[in-house]
Amino acid sequence: MDERDYEKAFQLILKAGNAKSAAMMAVEAAREGDYEKADSLLADCDREMHEAHDLQFEMIQKEAAGDHVELNIVLVHAQDHLTMALMARDNAQEFIRLYQMLDELKKDRP
Repeated sequence: MDERDYEKAFQLILKAGNAKSAAMMAVEAAREGDYEKADSLLADCDREMHEAHDLQFEMIQKEAAGDHVELNIVLVHAQDHLTMALMARDNAQEFIRLYQMLDELKKDRP
């Protein structure tokens, strides 16, 4: 794997890690009832995910163009981080919805 591909893999790890962290912080904000902050953190997550996807897409385009991208543990690790970030974002959305529903139920109680 050439140096540029390593750089992209490490950037992918960084961006995916940032996205996952933002998703988890969004859940924490929702747990505290701060849905505006939760939405802002999900937007941060989305920006980081978009950048991570761009990096991944560059590697896919390179491979599709016939320029082989060497598979190694760093790239596998990067893909794992991206997958986990995607799952964290999806789960964060659901948890935030659940916290909102709980807050609404609490308001309806005497």
